[in-house]
Amino acid sequence: MSTTVTEMQVKQEQLNPCTVQFAVVCSSRQVQDGLDRAAKDFAKRIKVPGFRPGAAPRSVIEKMVDPNEYLNRAVDETVRHVLTKVVQDAGLTVQQGPSVQVTKFDKDGLSLEFVAKVPLPPVVNLGDYSSISVDVPAVEVSEDEVDQQIEDLRNRKGKTEQVTGRGIQEGDNAVVNIRTGDDEKGRTFMVIAGRTFPDLDQALIGMAVEQFKHVRLAFPSTFQEKDWAGTTHETIVTVRSVTTVAPPQLDDDFAQSLKAENLDELRTKVREGIRKAKAQIGKEMANEQILDSLLASSEVSVADNTWEQVGSRRLQEIAAELQRQGKTVEEHAKENNLTVDDLVAAQMMEAKVHVQRAVLIETIFRNEEMKIAQSDVDRHFLSIAQENQVPEDQLQRFAKEFGPQLREEIVFRAMYHQVMEFLNGKVTPGGAKPAKAPKAEAAVEAPKKAAKPKAKKSDA
Repeated sequence: MSTTVTEMQVKQEQLNPCTVQFAVVCSSRQVQDGLDRAAKDFAKRIKVPGFRPGAAPRSVIEKMVDPNEYLNRAVDETVRHVLTKVVQDAGLTVQQGPSVQVTKFDKDGLSLEFVAKVPLPPVVNLGDYSSISVDVPAVEVSEDEVDQQIEDLRNRKGKTEQVTGRGIQEGDNAVVNIRTGDDEKGRTFMVIAGRTFPDLDQALIGMAVEQFKHVRLAFPSTFQEKDWAGTTHETIVTVRSVTTVAPPQLDDDFAQSLKAENLDELRTKVREGIRKAKAQIGKEMANEQILDSLLASSEVSVADNTWEQVGSRRLQEIAAELQRQGKTVEEHAKENNLTVDDLVAAQMMEAKVHVQRAVLIETIFRNEEMKIAQSDVDRHFLSIAQENQVPEDQLQRFAKEFGPQLREEIVFRAMYHQVMEFLNGKVTPGGAKPAKAPKAEAAVEAPKKAAKPKAKKSDA
């Protein structure tokens, strides 16, 4: 039996300095009003014979629209109006939209209960940033690093050749067929010798084309064939084909293919590319240390809603990317020796740190009375356009299509750049650690694969 609630009931709880939670029991009158408002909204959008637009009664509208759509709209209308009054009565300044969970709804009994987490502005007590100590990596480039980068470039320029006259060696590409039990056809895979899993790698080394071998294989739990993953089988492994990459001769012709006059100039370019990449890595490492140090010395409270939304969005992106790879979140977590709950918790904690860092950046930007010039906006817009491989003749179209969505991202990048330059000027170098050599493509600044246009706010 339903009980009529004549007065709204509200329980307020301060979850943290920036988040207030309200547990609300709506009055029957408020639920009735929400149902009426939802009906009026539908009445304005549909034609009802015999009635002027917006004049059809609720009893008629309810029969003409999807029940779920109507009830969802009624709940939304009720929650929106009631929560607005609750927040006003509490005298709160809301930072952004609250998160709401409906815990009870009974249309016939005119009852609705919900819990709302209302975000408040961040609370920041900045630590001292007049002098920050960081370990700045030393930028040193060895001849061995230059040799390794050039060797990597040779392999990338190499031609694929069929292997004859020898067995499989580590690094060779092979097409292999694996049969288990009574399976007559088996399953065929393209593999790189030495990069599969221990039992198969050991079996393949030395085998020739059309050679087969009886071998017991323990398939890893992450193996792509789900019914074989984590199991052990007696198998017949047959090599169908073997290819390898033959690198070009290390001579001036090779150097010229990479837009250098000769080998000496190529080595100079590679060395300078490594130096620039290491310097950039060092700068990024220093920035990470600066922000970690500042966050550790400061008190930063942010609304739960803010970082929970960032973390949820990032988890959705991870799930979508895994789906494109044919993997599940569970498999991804297992590969990283985590449970799904551990993965979610880690991502949420990372999101909270990102938001806290962003708040610190914005606070210092305001405290130091920094300004964003039009030149800053233009520079960061062009940077985003370049990241998305937008041709120069398409910049205006890109700006028109994505400009409004990119505004927050551009503003934050401009703030971040100014603040980090400012903080780097306060740095006291600590013990230097050499940075690792970058990959070959970073050293020679090779063009990257074109990315799809994107327009979204930075998570940090």
